[in-house]
Amino acid sequence: MIEVELPDGSQLEVEENSTVEDVAYEIGTGLGDDTVAGKINGELVAKEDEVSEGDEIEIVTDQSEEYTQVLRHSAAHVFAQALKRIYGDQVKLTIGPWTDEGFYYDIDGVEIEQEDFEEIEEEMQNIIEEDLQIEREMLSREDAEEFFEDNEYKRQILDEEAGEGDTVSFYKQGEFKDLCKGPHVDSTGEVGGFKLLEIAGAYWRGDEENEMLTRIYGTAFSSESELGEFMEQRREAEKRDHRRIGREMDLFSIPEFAPGCAHFHPNGMKIRRELEEYIREKNAELGYTEVKTPELNKAELWKKTGHYEAFKEDGEMFAWEQDDTEYGLKPMNCANHSHIFDSNNKSYKELPIKLSEFGTVYRNEQSGELSGLMRVRGLTQDDGHAYLRKDQIEEEIKKHLDIIIEMYDEFGFEVNFIMETKPPKAQGPDELWDEAEEALGNAMDEKVGDYEVKPEEGAFYGPKIGVEVEDAIGRKWQLGTVQLDFVIPRNYGLKYTGEDNEEHYPVMLHRAILGSIDRFMGVMIEHFAGDFPTWLAPEQVRILPVTDRNQEYAEEIKEELSDFRVEIEERSWKVGKKIQNAHDDNVPYMLILGDDEEEAGNISVRDREEREEKEISVEEFKEALREEVEEKKLETDFLQ
Repeated sequence: MIEVELPDGSQLEVEENSTVEDVAYEIGTGLGDDTVAGKINGELVAKEDEVSEGDEIEIVTDQSEEYTQVLRHSAAHVFAQALKRIYGDQVKLTIGPWTDEGFYYDIDGVEIEQEDFEEIEEEMQNIIEEDLQIEREMLSREDAEEFFEDNEYKRQILDEEAGEGDTVSFYKQGEFKDLCKGPHVDSTGEVGGFKLLEIAGAYWRGDEENEMLTRIYGTAFSSESELGEFMEQRREAEKRDHRRIGREMDLFSIPEFAPGCAHFHPNGMKIRRELEEYIREKNAELGYTEVKTPELNKAELWKKTGHYEAFKEDGEMFAWEQDDTEYGLKPMNCANHSHIFDSNNKSYKELPIKLSEFGTVYRNEQSGELSGLMRVRGLTQDDGHAYLRKDQIEEEIKKHLDIIIEMYDEFGFEVNFIMETKPPKAQGPDELWDEAEEALGNAMDEKVGDYEVKPEEGAFYGPKIGVEVEDAIGRKWQLGTVQLDFVIPRNYGLKYTGEDNEEHYPVMLHRAILGSIDRFMGVMIEHFAGDFPTWLAPEQVRILPVTDRNQEYAEEIKEELSDFRVEIEERSWKVGKKIQNAHDDNVPYMLILGDDEEEAGNISVRDREEREEKEISVEEFKEALREEVEEKKLETDFLQ
């Protein structure tokens, strides 16, 4: 017999070689009947997978959050089976995992266009209506190799990923069978609503030196109504696409000669500078001092901290050799900040020492995964590192959580917090990790309350608080982070002199309030759909002279509003076209100046909600605008 641990912390004794499903039946017959899959030590697995002594076990049913992932994995197999029925052995299947929004399948051997989706979807629907049982089947490696004798991709997976042992797992539904670890739902009929979405290119294994495959994206849900809600959200997301809005508002561009590296145009830079100054205000409240560190360093720097092994070996770091010395573009700022801390002796009385930087870092993301501002190679973080004594840890975390909650609220985001714990590649002794996780947990319990725990997803040097926001149409994005680190100070050899006159290692608090400014701007553009609050809008007011003879008066009004971002519409259009153009450019306020306004010495104001008021004094508008900007109001509320 062996013991496993259940989610409530209790121990359950089961026979050796028991599966996840066996554990469920030990708990109760009803739970056993309802079991779809399971989680072993936080990893989603098939219900047929065996458990081991001391494993943490969670049962997944159709009521679990993970059920949608399992369903989408099965939908990917339905898609692959439909392809096989239509194209036969001509199509070569590679991999088909679930994703946050659905699933994808990478294929070779046939050319598929968007126009082919209808035929494929019809065959998928036939397979769903056939309600085929999805069953696990174990094959010998020799039989598996023979099964895939014409598919070099699957044979490579067999060699590299199918695990050790004499047998490998397949899943079978009707005449279709594929190499797969699972998990899957019980039958194809459980896929209630699905849709093929788009086609893209993807290199095999993400390596640009390998073959280019065709990637088909789709989505699936247990009901048509859920699919309908998703498709409506997707249509709304397309309207809000930050890449389109970025072009239309002339905010940024990412040219082919700088893949994954954004160029911020004057309009985009106005928004970015507002964000930077806002962050500087909050950094001042938290007691940070701003620094600047170089983007190019010798690789030796990151070998010292432990980052080199974590980033270079996974191909995430840009590095090269010159004159027998290895250099790299920094993938993070903490090593450089640690150098500044280490530049002179420190006393316990000086701690906490807090360094902040708008630090540009580089990550070697695969070209196929780059996506506007959301996934880039060059990014700027609103980074900060606080060097603390142990007795200062919880208080500092609480201060940071207060600021994070305040800031995200001012952008109108709903915030969820995530605790990410010790990963498999963690460095440092267990007792330090226990201390770090306890400190983060205590602060979260007091300041946040409910939060999600993601086991084994922390950084190699410490556990992490992730800040996840929900945007205006219900999508979730992880942005800011707070991480506690006992490891890098030891790797680097950072010390301070304690009250006992002995040397001690400081504790590092890594934090990025908004995270990557580039990514935050992408999320924010879509959240506001380009209709930025007045304090962020690149152009806050546009003055619209009715005729050319009102031009001089327009210049006078612009001068009076010189504290704000104001432009005059110079083109000789009719006033209706000027108004429409200002609406299209998402300008919060338009001031219409004609002969009547000039004679009375006042203005007519119109906002982007098409509310309008005439005969307003410039001073009244100016004070209202100042209040709206200084209070960072989310709505243009001068005209009610």
